[in-house]
Amino acid sequence: MIATLIVAWIVFIILWKLLKATLKSALTIAAILILLNISFGITPQDIWHHVTQFAQTISQIQSGK
Repeated sequence: MIATLIVAWIVFIILWKLLKATLKSALTIAAILILLNISFGITPQDIWHHVTQFAQTISQIQSGK
């Protein structure tokens, strides 16, 4: 019984830290996107387009085309 509670507490602490880190990262990314949109008019779609284009360029370089 005690061992079960200790394991449950450890799992809870790990999940809590993971949740905090995830939320912090998500809020940071959201803040950056909002600042880019307000400052320069860059939309998330523009950023996504460039990311996918970059990924395609990398795959073409690796395949030798």
